[in-house]
This record gives sequence, C-alpha cells and structure tokens, in this order.
Amino acid sequence: MTTSLWHICEGCQTILYQPRFARALGVCPDCGRHARVGATDRLAQLLDPGSAELLPMPDVLADPLEFTDSKPYPARLEEARRATGQDEAIVCARGLIDGRPVIAAVMDFAFLGGSLGSAVGEAITTAAETALEERTPLLIVSASGGARMQEGALSLMQMAKTSGALARLDEAGVLTISLVTDPTYGGVAASYATLCDVILAEPGARLGFAGPRVIAQTIRQSLPPGFQTAEFLLEHGLIDGIVPRAAVRPTLARLLRMGRPARDGGPAVRDAAVVREAPVVRDPGRLPEHDPWETVRLGRHLDRPTALDHLASVFDDFLELRGDRLGGDCPAIVGGFALLGDVPVMAVGTQKGHDPRELTARGFGMATPAGYRKAARLMLLAAKLGLPIVTLVDTPGAFPGLAAEEHGQAMAIAENIRLMASLPVPIVTVITGEGGSGGALALAVANRVLIFSNGTYSVISPEGCASILWKDTAAAPKAARNLRIDARELLRLGIVDGVVPEPPGGAHLAPGEASRTLRAALTGELAALLGRPAGELLAQRHERFRSFGTPPDMDDPRVERDVQTTRAGR
Repeated sequence: MTTSLWHICEGCQTILYQPRFARALGVCPDCGRHARVGATDRLAQLLDPGSAELLPMPDVLADPLEFTDSKPYPARLEEARRATGQDEAIVCARGLIDGRPVIAAVMDFAFLGGSLGSAVGEAITTAAETALEERTPLLIVSASGGARMQEGALSLMQMAKTSGALARLDEAGVLTISLVTDPTYGGVAASYATLCDVILAEPGARLGFAGPRVIAQTIRQSLPPGFQTAEFLLEHGLIDGIVPRAAVRPTLARLLRMGRPARDGGPAVRDAAVVREAPVVRDPGRLPEHDPWETVRLGRHLDRPTALDHLASVFDDFLELRGDRLGGDCPAIVGGFALLGDVPVMAVGTQKGHDPRELTARGFGMATPAGYRKAARLMLLAAKLGLPIVTLVDTPGAFPGLAAEEHGQAMAIAENIRLMASLPVPIVTVITGEGGSGGALALAVANRVLIFSNGTYSVISPEGCASILWKDTAAAPKAARNLRIDARELLRLGIVDGVVPEPPGGAHLAPGEASRTLRAALTGELAALLGRPAGELLAQRHERFRSFGTPPDMDDPRVERDVQTTRAGR
C-alpha cells in the first residue's frame, strides 16, 4: 500500500517514509524486501542520467480475438494505461550504463500483470533487432505472470518469436543479459527471460514455468521452502548470481566492460616484446632436477594459492558466473568474466581450499558433471563473444562418486575435451598444482599449456598407480618417478609448453609473488595468440594434440632443434 508520504512494506508491514523509500530504490531498510518497480522508474535507476532514448512501441493487432471476460479486452487495456501511464507492459530504450551503450527492454508487472501479448513480444523482438543492427548488448528486465490469455495462441507464438530473435544475437556474438525481478513466470520464464548469456536476479525474486499454486492444485505436490526464489535458483545452478538492487547498475557496468567482444575494443595485435620478456621457462635444461615425490608434496600444500586466490590477484577484475543451467552448480569449478589489463577474458578454474572446511565444501577440487557443464557453458559464451579463455587447473581428478556417475561424469568430461578442441578463440591453460587425469584434461585442451614449477600432471595419482601396479601405496614415490609427472619431465616430453617459476621453496611461501609471475606469463602467452585467425588457432591446437605418442618427423627442422634441446636438458 502506498500513499503520497507513506509506504507499508508487504514483507514486514513496516511503515516507511515514501521519499526515503524511493531513495532506497524501493528496498525496505528493515527486511530487505525488494518492492516492485515500474518500468519508467527502473530505466531511471539503470541508465546514465539523460542517456535514455525511448524506442517507439510497435503496431500490433489491438483485439485479435475480440475477447471478453467480465469486460472487453480493449477496456482492460485502457484501464491499465490510465493506471500506469504506459502504452503497454514494457518500455524499451537505447541508453548508456556507465558510459557503455545498451538496449534495455524493461517489463512492468503493474500493466496487466506484465503479461506477454503481441505488443510485448513485438517490442522485445524489435529491441533485439535494434541490438543486432547496432551491435549493442541487450538487457532484458523481466516481471510477468506469463502469457496474456486475452490474445490466445497469438500470445503463445510470442515465445517463439522472441526466442528466435535472441538466437540471432547468439549467432552475431552480441551479449545478452537478463535481470529477473519478482515475479517472472510462464511464457516469459520459458523464453527470453532465461535465454540470455547472463541471468541475474534480485533477492527473493521468483521465477518458474508453473507457479507454486498451480503445482499444488494440479499434482498435489508439496514444495520445499523458498521454492523458485532467486536463492533456490542459484543453489540449483539456474542463474548466474543474485544482485541487490543497489548493486545492479555497477554490476551491469562491469558486465558490459568485461563482456565486450575483442573486435569492439579488445587488443588484436601480437606483442613480440611481451612474449620475450615473459618469465616462462621453455628449455628443460634450465630447470633443476627435483625429487618428483617432493614436487607432489609441494604441489598439494594447503597454503598454495587456489584458483580464486589467483583470480583475485592476477586479474584486474573478476565477476563470477554460476550454474550449468541444467539444475546444478559445482563449487569445485569457478569461472566468469575477467580483465587482464585491458584484455577481457573468460577465466575458469578448479577450486580446492586452504582448510578442511573449505576443501570439503569444494569437493577437494574434484568437479562433478555440473562443474564441467558449467565450464562448457562459459567457454561457449567466450567463443560467442570472441574472448580468449584462461583455465587454471589444480585437481586430483574428477569426482568419482555415485551421483557423478548417475549424471554422466564420463560424458561431461568427453564433451568438454571435444568442445575445447573446436573453440575458435585462444585458450591458455596453467596447471597451478595437481593435474589429475581426465578431470584435468577436460579443462586443458589449449593452444598453450603451462605448469608451475612444482605442479604435476599425470594419468593417475602416484598413490593410485602404486596401489594398482605395486599393490602397495607406500610405493607412491617410486610411481611418481616412473610416471615422470614433474614439470621438467613434462616439458621435455612436450606435454607442457612452458614452466612458470615459483618463488624459492614453493608458491605457498610467497603467494603474491607467484600470482605476479603468473600474470606476466599469461600476458605473454595471450600476446602471442591474440589476433591470430580462428583457423590458425584451431589448426595449431589440433596439431599440438595430434602429435602426442607418434614418432617425430625428422625432416622437419623444428624437430632437430627440439632434439638438441632435449639432449641439452639431460
């Protein structure tokens, strides 16, 4: 309930001074409830002052079914227009967010429940077509009870129309962002609200195809607490994040900055000087010999910097995206947009932890199928936008449990390996600790594979190998030597392309220094790859993995140089 001076919060019934409530962007200061906001007010909250240019509402059939319930459909439309001051349940505009252009389509629940009719569907489609023509990101703010019944099957067809418009933006590599507000149901939830590259939601916002009341009445099924809320959706891997209203605008600004295609401002020229100055060691002869088992011990040290540590220290900004959009979010894999200097990248890494509690929560860095499918989703988004991919690998292997097998662990790993082989963007992988088996390879099919000097990479852990072949886990040190899992041997074998030096004693003793070295290494590798044609990147990646396990071509002058380097290393 709202009067000229007072607002009663629907969540906690607190009486709020209306001007103060407006300054709080419609968020109750006592209970945090996010009240519904009209489309015009929402645009004012999101866009830079004075930047909004309204897009005209398209012409559509006014009353195609000549529908009447308790009153004719045209009368209902007129009432909604008088009550809201808007022509329809959506307002679209061209504008700026922190100086970056965006096309915004904002729905208004106050207009016939934000229902999806021909006018809304046509407005969303026109906004998408404008974004396509201008190569500008599209932002959709949803608030809807579903399809508009008064327009029958024509309303239903808007789901296909809008979905097709978003598909064209996918083909063109234009970023799309969805902000889900309360409520978003039915045909809107089952089309454009959930088809965007990034899906954010306000706290407590509800989203689903069928509402709780429909579910309860139709199949008499009891529903869990918080069902279909943003918090429920995030836990189940269906959205990327929950953003309080005050943080929406700065979050969108970060997305627009980091999600820009390389052709729209990212660097495209290789810098030979940067490559030469990178700290990466490429000659195994320059690496001292270490006891492989001691390397295993150092690579597993709990104080060693994790993926999240590196993401916070190496990159200038990192915005995590969550979920596989299929019902799961694996905490053992983290990823999202990142900035390395002026270079926007998609960063993905396996996350362990520094203490037993975090290790347990992160599955000891062992990803489930949901984790690999989340990584695949993010890498596909990088390919759409033309962003290079950086993966940080530190895992003993993929999670081996019953649930993982039930959800297709082997298939998820296989799909990622195939996907990475075919992505038309630069990929750089760094083994920062353990590179365990297929669980590591599923994030390491790259143009450049580096490893920290105390990292390991192997088909199986030394303990597993010792248990199978020697029938004694105490033989793990012997297995580590025989598997040749240390950085020096991996470089000699060509499994890795370079070694990132660690601080004396190991990365755990100086994690900040390790991250600075990693930043320099990544900068050099990306400088060597950025600007290369997609066909060249794909061919190089194919040849890199095609050559493993086959005799070298001795007629190739590059082979002679490699042989000499290997002999010198010995």
